[in-house]
Amino acid sequence: MQMLTEERQRFILEQLEQTPVVKLKDLMTALGASESTIRRDLGELEDAGKLRRIHGGAERLAKTQSEPSVQEKATQHLMAKAQIAKAAAAMVPAHACIFLDAGTTTAQMIPLLTGRDVTVVTTGVDNASALADANIEAYILGGKIKSATKATVGAETVSGLQKRHFDYAFLGTNGIHPKFGLTTPDAEEAVVKTTAINQSHTAVVLADASKFGEVSNALFAKINQVVIITPELSQLSPIYADYPNIQEV
Repeated sequence: MQMLTEERQRFILEQLEQTPVVKLKDLMTALGASESTIRRDLGELEDAGKLRRIHGGAERLAKTQSEPSVQEKATQHLMAKAQIAKAAAAMVPAHACIFLDAGTTTAQMIPLLTGRDVTVVTTGVDNASALADANIEAYILGGKIKSATKATVGAETVSGLQKRHFDYAFLGTNGIHPKFGLTTPDAEEAVVKTTAINQSHTAVVLADASKFGEVSNALFAKINQVVIITPELSQLSPIYADYPNIQEV
């Protein structure tokens, strides 16, 4: 029995809630419908402002995110963050100099670095305090402090970064998108992240599944400029499997 137009279109939108891009051929197979039928459905949904057609399929409309507070972030996706932090900390060799940004996932790396011969530079006020408590050699970069994220930003922060070189930079992100890259809501934080990437031998972005397919206001890197580690790659759209730098941990 053939599905009604409304049922097909509802299915398409449900797929786009789970993955940022759907392919025409996959929809034809899943719905048992012809290419012309699916193209017509995609056209109607695009006209209704519910998706954007691309070559060979359609993509979810980008949503510009606001910046959650540190307190809000700290209570989200805890198991995934712990798994990511453990894998990230294991990447750090002895005698390394690393950068940690102000993300809540990077904060979970700090207890795992205790007793290791490492030097840490951070823009995170809370991270700096935790590093001091853990007796880890640490430096906090100066600059304006953002109240929402407890991160230092601005020209002074960027200048401080440009005077340093890191074996690894570990960064959080608000969005990872095949077309729009890695993004964060705040333009000043984006500049800090980009600078940290440029000053590091290897830049690693720590991301749970909720970040994939999302887009925020300010771009700080293209997907292929960094290593991205996540515990949930197998749950994401197959499009991300095409990137060898996205690693499941």
